[in-house]
Amino acid sequence: MIYGYARVSTSGQARNGNSLEDQKKILVKDGCQEIVEEQYTGTTTERPQFTALLKKLKTGDTLVVTKLDRLARTAREGSQLVHDLSNKGIRVYIDNIGIIENTAMGRAILNIFLAFAEFERDMIVERTQAGKTIAKTRAGFREGRPPIDPVRKELAVKLVLENHLSYKEAARQTNLSVSTITRAVRKYRSEKQKE
Repeated sequence: MIYGYARVSTSGQARNGNSLEDQKKILVKDGCQEIVEEQYTGTTTERPQFTALLKKLKTGDTLVVTKLDRLARTAREGSQLVHDLSNKGIRVYIDNIGIIENTAMGRAILNIFLAFAEFERDMIVERTQAGKTIAKTRAGFREGRPPIDPVRKELAVKLVLENHLSYKEAARQTNLSVSTITRAVRKYRSEKQKE
């Protein structure tokens, strides 16, 4: 059986071919008969869908991922995972690398790629932290999401309560999320009940 594993971070990765849809297209092209997908950040240790998939794999199966960083967070973890799977007779195929063989050369190549993937992730974190530090020195810096325009929120509430539009339609017209409008309507109703 050929299993595919697709993962994105909880914030989503809709660019550079990393979205779940992009990964699934590649996994289907690679012949995966079953695809497991998950939204967990690469830095978390808990990936329940991946853990369940690993328990399901049997001798003769193939595990396919689109990129090495979908498989492991660190060089040590990736190397150990591929070694363990290979010892059970399970092949690991990484779309942009190929089959990872459990040979001295295969392990060396894997470790080099994993080290670069870990290095790249660490560099992204460092650049992000450096950017935050610089931004904090600027006047008007505010951490987190920018505040939502209260006029747009008020309009969305009116569209839902007075014009009887659906939350989805109100979201489309105001360019706000359905969850933001839902919270605004709840808050409005709660304040009206207190009056």
